[in-house]
Amino acid sequence: MPIWLRKTLVAAITVCTFGLVTPPASLLAAEEPPADDAPSSDWQHNAASSAAEAASLTRTQFVEQTVEKAMARSHEKFGRKIAPVIEDEFRAVILPRIEEVIAELAGRYPEEELRYLAVSENPSGGQGERIFHIYRADTGEDVIRFHVRREHPPQDGYWFQFHYHTRDDGFQAHYELGKIYWSKNTPPNWRT
Repeated sequence: MPIWLRKTLVAAITVCTFGLVTPPASLLAAEEPPADDAPSSDWQHNAASSAAEAASLTRTQFVEQTVEKAMARSHEKFGRKIAPVIEDEFRAVILPRIEEVIAELAGRYPEEELRYLAVSENPSGGQGERIFHIYRADTGEDVIRFHVRREHPPQDGYWFQFHYHTRDDGFQAHYELGKIYWSKNTPPNWRT
């Protein structure tokens, strides 16, 4: 149920009953999106299906499928307002670098363990940085996190800075993938 409808129903029930009736708990429960640095929660829902569909992946297949999912999550993240402006440069500059990182990650795992690596489903919206995470479907632990943030250097307009974090250093360091210029105007929120 959309949050706006939930809030409207809670307010309507409260006003119509002069506060004597408490709205049902299902209306009061807020659906908070996970934080950008929180572990991917998708693993609980996808662990069985990911392992089954990827039972015998080669490194090449893993990289191809993961890059396809990365492109889909990126397009979802950009939304219909940002995507048309930066999509070509993203495909030409950033996506090949993401593919290199994914290939390097695949090289660190034996082929039989690649079936446990999955791509998170929900990029963050609003001002959040998360594009997608690659996590272990069997444990739910993030392995690598791909993010984009807005930068606004003085007198220079807005830039989208693409980077990733790895679990090797506790997701602390930023490994830059590249930047794409937006314009002098403030960009819209993600996923709009």
